[in-house]
Amino acid sequence: MKFRVVFFFLLAATFFGCKEVHLKDAPTIGFMDAFEDATMQKAKQGFYDAMEKNGFSEKDTTINIIYKNAQGNIPTLVQIVQYFKEQRVKAIVACPSIATIAAMQNTVDVPVFMMVSPEPEILHLELEPYRKLDFLHGVGESLDYIDTSFLMIKKLVTPKSGKLKVGMIFNQAEPQSVNALKKIESIALAGNIEVIALPVNNSSELQMVTKSLTEKNIDAFFANPDNTVFAGFEVILNSCNTKNIPVFTSEAGLVDRGAVAAYGADLYQWGYQCGELVSRYLKGETDNSKLYEKVAKRVKVYNAEACKRMNITVDSSFQLIK
Repeated sequence: MKFRVVFFFLLAATFFGCKEVHLKDAPTIGFMDAFEDATMQKAKQGFYDAMEKNGFSEKDTTINIIYKNAQGNIPTLVQIVQYFKEQRVKAIVACPSIATIAAMQNTVDVPVFMMVSPEPEILHLELEPYRKLDFLHGVGESLDYIDTSFLMIKKLVTPKSGKLKVGMIFNQAEPQSVNALKKIESIALAGNIEVIALPVNNSSELQMVTKSLTEKNIDAFFANPDNTVFAGFEVILNSCNTKNIPVFTSEAGLVDRGAVAAYGADLYQWGYQCGELVSRYLKGETDNSKLYEKVAKRVKVYNAEACKRMNITVDSSFQLIK
């Protein structure tokens, strides 16, 4: 027991209490992930690759990157932001939207670069009590693409009977998820598609809620742009596979993890695009008004194994992701 207590305090000191050892004369930035996720990892890798291409590499001692992962714990996100401030970082890179919100709520004048996050307006970051958006940069996504993502289901899935039924899960606490659902419901109404959407509060509820959806005779499942869905995607996928229900999504990274197909942002390129902006900021090459961009690259991708399992054939406009 004594050993465990000592180990705990040593671990806590390592995470928050010890001063980081920084490379002399190299800029220091903080990178915060909200949770451990294979999809987010692609964005992180793209970010690091862009930084290295622009001459910022820890290996070459040209930058210090303090990386922290909150493991899905919101209070830990706040602690991470405070820690970054203590370390006097030049910028904070926040991934995904929940990390962006935490960074904006708990800093005043440290530039925040968002990635894997919807536009600031969708997150309502323009409203009080958030600080002015002068220091919010990075790469955001609109919902302009979601109609193409959702309507691919109608082209690729034959309904069991009558109207096509699509199941969805959304977290009511995530603005981008709620907004996406509203837009999809409007698209579905115009396209004579029935949407059956059930709410969740956290990942622990996903198995129960997904099981409930699969028992409602749905023809397909659409994975909403939702952090809770991302974090527990394998739970959703396993439940749907058991019932032979194909899973579609708007996120290319989820296709790599087993979804049938998607049209949406390339997560690696999203991170790369953000890395380019942070590099420009560190080099002082541009003013702040040019440090925010919308996602530049979207792709249509498919998972060959998933398509075969669900007996779905895609056309040549789709790229093979796995």
